[in-house]
Amino acid sequence: MTSDMRPKLRRIQASPGHWQGQPVLVLRDPLGLMDRAVAIPRSVAPLLELCDGTSDAVTLRTALELRTGLRLGPDYVEKMLAELDEALLLENERFTQAYRETVERFRSASSRPPNLAGTMYPANPEWLERTLKEYLAPVPPEVDNVSGIGQLRGLVSPHIDYGRGGGVYAEVWQRAAVAARAAEVAIVLGTNHHDCQKLFTMTRQSYSTPWGLLPTANDVVDTVAGALGEEEVFAEELHHRTEHSVEAAAVWLHYLVKDRDCELVPVLCGSFHGFVEGDEHPGEDEQVALFVEAVRKSTANRRTLIVAAADLAHVGPAFGDHYPIGLSERASMSAADGELMDAIAQGDAEGVFWQVKKEGDRRRICGLSPIYLALRILGETTGKVTGYAQCPADQQGTSFVSICGIVLS
Repeated sequence: MTSDMRPKLRRIQASPGHWQGQPVLVLRDPLGLMDRAVAIPRSVAPLLELCDGTSDAVTLRTALELRTGLRLGPDYVEKMLAELDEALLLENERFTQAYRETVERFRSASSRPPNLAGTMYPANPEWLERTLKEYLAPVPPEVDNVSGIGQLRGLVSPHIDYGRGGGVYAEVWQRAAVAARAAEVAIVLGTNHHDCQKLFTMTRQSYSTPWGLLPTANDVVDTVAGALGEEEVFAEELHHRTEHSVEAAAVWLHYLVKDRDCELVPVLCGSFHGFVEGDEHPGEDEQVALFVEAVRKSTANRRTLIVAAADLAHVGPAFGDHYPIGLSERASMSAADGELMDAIAQGDAEGVFWQVKKEGDRRRICGLSPIYLALRILGETTGKVTGYAQCPADQQGTSFVSICGIVLS
């Protein structure tokens, strides 16, 4: 970078850390374009807010001193900005070129590789099969009417790691096994955990698991893209490369369908934060209506399974709460989750949304959009809860993620 350039910081991940005993802020690229982090002293963190594309290095140094009283050496800011640039954390031509090349590589690859293989689950297909069988062992074998609610058309499955959620995964997928094996296409709606701007992020790329390829139903993708616009559904396509929510469900689906022909439609669903905080709601949103209609239209003549890969609440200090979650808070969490699961099992998409909105999403229901959209696509439906768990999210046992399994007919 040259000293007269005006740096603009991208949307990045920032987390607290320590280096040589000093508190630092660790900055990373959420897209993973480069496997490199930059650590800066926390005292310098206010400088990041000033990197908005309007000031050069000299002006930034002066502004930081005026704002905080911190005086930096003449070369400090230039060196820090050079590190940010090298790590592709600045919004400039260098980042744009790297992003473009990464998207092209992703689209031209033979498939999306199983990103979580070797971490969330075994990369070896035989070991993976053995692992899932161990989760399934305590669950009674599936039969056509095991749910007691008729032919299954959909389910809510977690997207938490298998180590914590394996039992809930096994319960819901065992009860959906007959429907999964009969499906010609599976629409997997997963939470987009990236800082995204779009409600729907799709891809024509196929997903792989350790057992091989789950081909994407590109005719369905094309119908949705035609309804919403190519830019709308593919602008953030690269999020599929590292997002785990769809993959977590796709592995269980592939285990059940094995060598049968079942196509996948992977959809990353953006946050409903704007609906929760604002006056509008998804029941009146044109994009939501167009998406639901396009999915229904393109799958009308095929046996279709709708999967919401969705966790529920995220509470405790690990998620920003200022208090630990004890026994009474966990009981309240269970009661609130119970009301939410009842609304899901009744097929009440609007009821699910309004419950979350009523509490201001203070429990951070990260699966709201996939669950809502699954219910909208299914239309009139009834369901049954197959499992529920509160999974620890810190070593102190003071933060929790709640998950559930629900089958829908």
